[in-house]
Amino acid sequence: MQATITQGEFGTLPDGRRATLYTLVNANGLVVKISDFGGVITEIHTPDRNGHFADINLGFDNVLPYLEDSPYFGALIGRHGNRIAHGRFVLDGREIQLPINDGPNHLHGGPQGFHRVFWRVAPFERDGSVGLTLRYLSADSEQGYPGNLDVQVVYELTAANELWVRFHAITDQATPVNLTQHAYFNLAGKGSILGHLLMIDADAFTPVDSTLIPTGELRPVAGTPFDFRSAHAIGAHIGEPDEQLAHGGGYDHNFVLNKAGEGCQLAARVVEPVSGRVLEMHTEQPGVQFYSGNFLDGSLTGKGWNYFYRGGFCLEPQHFPDAPNQPGFPGTILRPGEEYRTQSKFAFSVEK
Repeated sequence: MQATITQGEFGTLPDGRRATLYTLVNANGLVVKISDFGGVITEIHTPDRNGHFADINLGFDNVLPYLEDSPYFGALIGRHGNRIAHGRFVLDGREIQLPINDGPNHLHGGPQGFHRVFWRVAPFERDGSVGLTLRYLSADSEQGYPGNLDVQVVYELTAANELWVRFHAITDQATPVNLTQHAYFNLAGKGSILGHLLMIDADAFTPVDSTLIPTGELRPVAGTPFDFRSAHAIGAHIGEPDEQLAHGGGYDHNFVLNKAGEGCQLAARVVEPVSGRVLEMHTEQPGVQFYSGNFLDGSLTGKGWNYFYRGGFCLEPQHFPDAPNQPGFPGTILRPGEEYRTQSKFAFSVEK
C-alpha cells in the first residue's frame, strides 16, 4: 500500500468561505484527516490487536459545529494555550489585556484564537511520509496580542505510525507564544475513557485555584491522585475527595515533565486494554495538560456518536498555564530575532 494525500470539501461557513478536508493515509492504512479551518484533526483511524480499524479521535464531519461552542476538538491552539489569569499580564512595563472567555480568565488564545481561523495549507510527500504544512499570519493586536506573529505548523504521518506536530513562529514585537494541539482521544473508539491505563512521566504538577489558574507551586505527585508515574486506570482515583480534583471536575491539570530540555522524550503512554490500542506522546515541551473530558455532557454529536461525560481525554504538550504571570515557570515570551520551535509526536501501536 502506498501513502496518499487526498482532499475534499468540509462544508461552507455562513460567510461563504469553504473549508477543505485533507485525508492522509500511510502505507499501513492509518488515516488522519485534517481541515484547513482551525488546523483541526477531525479523524484518526488506527487498528486494534485484531487489525480492526476505528476512529479514535473526537470531532465532527462538517466544519459548522466547529464554529459553535466546540470544546476545541482536534484544534491548533494559539497564541497562548491554556489559561491566563484575568486575561492580563505585564510585558516590558506595558499592561496587556486579552479577551475573557473562560470564567474570569483568558483561554486558548481567546474566542477567535487559532482554532477558528483558516490556515494556508501545502501538502507534501517524502520518504514514505505524507503531511501538511500550515501557515498563518496573526496580525498585531489580534485577540489583544502584540506583534505580527508568523506561524508554521507541520503535520507529518510517517510509515512508523507516528503523527508528528512541529511548530515554528517568529514575531516583530515581544509577545507570549505557547502553541499546542488539542486532540481528544478515545482508544476504544467510543464509551468511557476511565478504563484506559495512563502513564505520565512527571514527578510534579501545578495545582490550581478554583478558576483553574496555577498557584505557582510545583507540587509532588507522590501520595496524590495525580501520581501516574506507574500506569493505572484514569478512573482509579478520579472520584476521590481531593481539592484539586474538585477544582478541575476531575483531571484538568498541567504535569511537570521529568525530561524537559532533553529533546523529544516520552511524556505519556496510554493503553486501552480491551482493544489493545496504545498511544505514546513524546514532546520537547516542559509540560503536558491532561484533561479527562470533564465538561463533555452528551450534548455534542459528531460522526454518529454522542460525546458523553468523560468520553475522551486530551494530552496537550505545552508550556505551563498562566506563564506570563508566573516568574517561576518556564517563560513564553518570544522576541524579535528569536525563533519559536518545538515538536511533539503521537505514536500509535497495539499490545497483543
